[in-house]
Amino acid sequence: ENDGNFDRLRIKYEHFMMDLSLLFTFPDSKAKMKSVIEGRYIMNFEKWIIAHFSPTGGTKKVADAIAAGLDAPVVEMDLTKEDVRVPLGDHDALIAVLPVFAGRVPQISLERLAELKGSGQKAVAVVVYGNREFDDALLETKNALEAGGFQVIAAAAFIAEHSIVRSIAAGRPDAEDEKIARQFAANVMGKLDDPTPVNVPGNHPYRELKPSECHPAADETCVKCGVCAEQCPVGAIPLEAPSETLGDVCINCMRCVQVCPVSSRALPEPFVAGATQM
Repeated sequence: ENDGNFDRLRIKYEHFMMDLSLLFTFPDSKAKMKSVIEGRYIMNFEKWIIAHFSPTGGTKKVADAIAAGLDAPVVEMDLTKEDVRVPLGDHDALIAVLPVFAGRVPQISLERLAELKGSGQKAVAVVVYGNREFDDALLETKNALEAGGFQVIAAAAFIAEHSIVRSIAAGRPDAEDEKIARQFAANVMGKLDDPTPVNVPGNHPYRELKPSECHPAADETCVKCGVCAEQCPVGAIPLEAPSETLGDVCINCMRCVQVCPVSSRALPEPFVAGATQM
């Protein structure tokens, strides 16, 4: 009986020393040493890819807070950029952080996210909404990840300042939101070896996508600098005519309004007033 206990201790010791050997062969972070010592080092895990679509910055703040709580290597993937390529390894994991527009996620963000072809890697679905409701967005994100070959192990919805009516959820995510996001990330790390399926709220078929009749437009103060055209995530502003907006392309993400150096771009006031009543 004592010999059996000794054998079990010896095996645990050998496994621990193997982990330490890997650590010092590939010393990529102090976080890995901390994980080994605490007994939560995950074999074969390489890095997190955090893919976010954040035209006005609120979604990225949530993504950054989650990244800060992961205690592991992180690579950022900015889905607002058209030609974004991040190598996905067999031992990587993915967190998709997407905004909610009228109860859905922007379809362009899902198209760019689909550039990552999963083969069973773990993934986390996160949506960020303007304090109204996230409706079907979280389910849509989860389903998109699974359709892309990922195994979704966790999901969450966070609040950020409304991108159209800035007085709604103003200043969010705040310090408490960011604390919760970091704790969520820590909990996710503990689920990397847990294959339990995740259920999220939402309906399918999803909420209908209805095209907007109004889009941000430039007034007479526009200096035609082209900043809005260069930074539009969907190319809805012609570079040769930056005071115009292609209504059939624009998704009302509000980036052009935020980046305009002379504040010449805005949505029509009646439209903003209607959004306030949502």
